[in-house]
Amino acid sequence: MPRSELFPPIDPYQTGFLPVDEIHTLYWEQSGNPRGVPVLFLHGGPGAGASPTHRRFFDPGHYRIVVMDQRGAGRSSPLGEVRRNTTELLVEDAERLRRHLGIERWLLFGGSWGSTLALAYGQTHPERCLGLILRGIFLMRKAEVDWFLYSMRTIFPEAWATFAGHIPPEERGDLLEAYWRRLNAPDAATRMAAARVWSLYEGSCSSLLPSPELIATSAEDTHALGLARIEAHYFRSNRFTPEDRLLRDVHRIRHLPGAIVQGRYDIVCPITSADELRRAWPEADYRVVPDAGHSAMEPGIRAALVQATERFKEYR
Repeated sequence: MPRSELFPPIDPYQTGFLPVDEIHTLYWEQSGNPRGVPVLFLHGGPGAGASPTHRRFFDPGHYRIVVMDQRGAGRSSPLGEVRRNTTELLVEDAERLRRHLGIERWLLFGGSWGSTLALAYGQTHPERCLGLILRGIFLMRKAEVDWFLYSMRTIFPEAWATFAGHIPPEERGDLLEAYWRRLNAPDAATRMAAARVWSLYEGSCSSLLPSPELIATSAEDTHALGLARIEAHYFRSNRFTPEDRLLRDVHRIRHLPGAIVQGRYDIVCPITSADELRRAWPEADYRVVPDAGHSAMEPGIRAALVQATERFKEYR
């Protein structure tokens, strides 16, 4: 039977910090087989950071597992920093890390915003990619951002009421700008309160059934601040031009092996984006998990992702 569970917990065999400019220093780690097939894990958000669980999607005997916290996220510093934080610079950071680690080509694995970044990196550096495993597709288009800010209330009205309720009624016509002002307020208490409400809103809408573990993670200060500030920054300032660029440029990676895993009831990143990507990239293996939402930790999505990493063992 195909494996459906995560691999056992594993510690890194190497960690480090990579300065990438005068502001940002990135955390990175390697685990698994130092001589194995390299795979880069790209976390979501943007700004969510990676966790030890993310190493466990990969067979540590086969893969050289590289994890990086992106600019302003997780263990990278400064936390929540939005200066010099763009998609293009994140692509450059991944490429700089690849060269730093002496890797010729690697597999890309990313979910949610991680799928966005994996597509952007792959289309910029297809010659450095062994393939792409993507989950919960997000293409950074205005309709997707508006869905997150307003339309998720059609499924999660209680969570949205709390999210919008943090903002005075007279400012709710533009929730993004209202949150942006608070996430950049002079006092830390205002920033943290807004960040926690934003993060809990996303976490509350990310699974088909309520997940206490996901809610607890969403409320944690480091996760909430990195996620909310950087996500709001990207929603305001870092959409692609043209807007459909990631779909338009799929031809640059169509020769590579691809896997797309999507929860049927993903409310954070609705299935329409995954379907559009599948139509633009018909060669990719496309799996719709019928009883799952957005979170990679839901049983069906977790199983489909592990099975994808097992299938990709043939590519070197």
